[in-house]
Amino acid sequence: MSFSFRVWIAFVVLALVAPLSGYAAPCSSAKESNSAVAKGSSTAAAKPATIADTHGIVPGDMDTSASPCKDFYEYTGGGWMKANPVPAAYPTWGRFNELQNRNQEILRQILEDAAKNRNAAAGSIDQKIGDYYASCMNTVEIEAQGAKPLGPELVRIAGLTDGASLQTEIAHLQASGVGALFFFSSEQDFKDSTRVIGLAGQGGLSLPDRDYYTKTDEKSQKLREGLVAHVAKMFALMGDDAATAAAEAKTVLDIETRLAEASMTRVERRNPNNIYHKMDRAALKALTPNLSWEAYFKTVGFPGIEEVNVSQPDFFKRANDMLASVPMADWRTYLRWHFIHRAAPNLSEKFVNEDFDFYGRTLTGTTELQPRWKRCVGSTDRALGEDLGQKYVTKAFPPEAKAAALQMVHNLIAALREDLQTLPWMSDATRKQALAKLSAFTIKIGYPDQWRDYSAYKVNRGPYVLNSFGANDFDFKRNLAQIGKPVDRTEWGMSPPTVNAYYNPTMNEIVFPAGILQPPFYDPKADDASNYGGMGSVIGHEMTHGFDDSGSQFDAQGNLKNWWTPEDHKNFEERAECVQKQFDGYAVEGDLHENGKLVLGESIADLGGLTVAHIAFGNTAEGKNAEQKIDGYTREQRFFISFAQIWSSNVRPEYARLMVATNPHPLGKFRAIGAPSNMQTFYDAFSCKEGDPMVRPAAVRCKIW
Repeated sequence: MSFSFRVWIAFVVLALVAPLSGYAAPCSSAKESNSAVAKGSSTAAAKPATIADTHGIVPGDMDTSASPCKDFYEYTGGGWMKANPVPAAYPTWGRFNELQNRNQEILRQILEDAAKNRNAAAGSIDQKIGDYYASCMNTVEIEAQGAKPLGPELVRIAGLTDGASLQTEIAHLQASGVGALFFFSSEQDFKDSTRVIGLAGQGGLSLPDRDYYTKTDEKSQKLREGLVAHVAKMFALMGDDAATAAAEAKTVLDIETRLAEASMTRVERRNPNNIYHKMDRAALKALTPNLSWEAYFKTVGFPGIEEVNVSQPDFFKRANDMLASVPMADWRTYLRWHFIHRAAPNLSEKFVNEDFDFYGRTLTGTTELQPRWKRCVGSTDRALGEDLGQKYVTKAFPPEAKAAALQMVHNLIAALREDLQTLPWMSDATRKQALAKLSAFTIKIGYPDQWRDYSAYKVNRGPYVLNSFGANDFDFKRNLAQIGKPVDRTEWGMSPPTVNAYYNPTMNEIVFPAGILQPPFYDPKADDASNYGGMGSVIGHEMTHGFDDSGSQFDAQGNLKNWWTPEDHKNFEERAECVQKQFDGYAVEGDLHENGKLVLGESIADLGGLTVAHIAFGNTAEGKNAEQKIDGYTREQRFFISFAQIWSSNVRPEYARLMVATNPHPLGKFRAIGAPSNMQTFYDAFSCKEGDPMVRPAAVRCKIW
């Protein structure tokens, strides 16, 4: 997918761990208790039923000894958290992981059946997914090959002698998915959403964020020391002696630190105006005279590229200076490291284990690798997601499920339209534009209408690492081939089995893959309260991303354009600041708090999504009969319980710190309590009173939509 997706997809979940070297569960706008193991529940309930056994909220997952007005997170999920500690192979475990695990079992059967079929027609779906999965599972051949498949590229790197050959190799590595120096892809033009232009962005780092290189606290310093030790061990595995490997590792850190110092923070990058600097070739040459863009475009196979958004000009000024000042030997070391780093999870066991030791154990606290088959299912999904997705939806997402989900989306849109028409703080001029944007939403449900064509990607049962690099090369070239052409509005940024959802502001679209349209989020056998509290809040979340602090800067056509009156924009910013301060106040551990500015967009969307879902639920027949009880809970109570239960999760402290530093989504605990604690309808449902922890004082209560 193009980088515009990666920049702007507003993942609804954080429980879908961002993939670090392929070891975490595949990613998301995606969430975790603030302790390694959630507090034990004193409820006497039996072990909670699985999601396949129940329909709607699960009373056994609750801890009713807790008060809903004091700790709604413990009340709704304490039983589940006690019964579901984090498995050794995961940094976190939550309801999203449960569903993802179930989807993986379906995909596993599909892939194993395909791998057994050695007679599938060349180029067919079964041939591609079967051969890819088989190559990944063939550990005998992977062990026998070791690092041999890397040989030709390593020879190229070793032969670099001048600036021209260096830049050619950087381009060659980037096409294979190696994060060398910077990032290049395609995206919609922010100010002309009908056009696709090039995108050049900051990159070239091995740690998850630039702050890991710039912070001086003890934990950051130890992580940098851990990175240096890890890089040295990887060089040693490639045959370097200890002294050489240690020196090389220090060289890598020195180069990456210089790049990090010139990189934008994640908060800065949340403002689309900060990352939009469109340049023609003359401007590119003036910005980076030491980097030949003409040669770069020719090397990657697209010499006709004329316009590029340079999202971080200061970063490229630093990279330009470094191309002239860093010795060629150091560049060879840096590129060799990034090539090995990218390949390591797909090589023999010694490379896999060393890579996991740092990126799994050290960074996330995970204590063991996921089973081989799970890693291979995830890798196949990343490489051939829509081919695999075609098989998945025939088993897990029938047409009636798609129709029901679409109806729910339309109900949520009607609710948001109703809400926008009555907002007291928004003028008629802005309201008109907001309603126009809502009416222009594109809705994508389940799977694409037009499946991706993978015919240019050749897969065989040869070395797994080469299949993986081939997938990156295919995706890189497919993205760049879009530059200069009309935008393809049928394209998806996630594969159908993905347990996630997103809003893309340049497309002005809301997208819900089949993978998340499953229990416990949506269940056709469940009551409306459960479905609207679960999937309804997810749908509402993505819709209100179109009106959060970033999405609100794009108009109905997906263009970066102000459509707010000055007074309305001021009103919105004041309300957004309330949400920011609320999340700044949530303590993760010790003096580590959520970063309200970083999680602002997701927290606005949570509040708006739950508000809109509640309106939509109230418009249903069940919602109009709020006092009717099921399992002893009213419809209103079940709605809020359902919302909070989808965020039930346990998280390792290392991973919690990583997410707070890098992820724009709050931890699950704070998502479960953040939005309800601002809503009078929640107080009424559980008879909460002023002074209760779940009742925010009126003076600091946040309300936007």
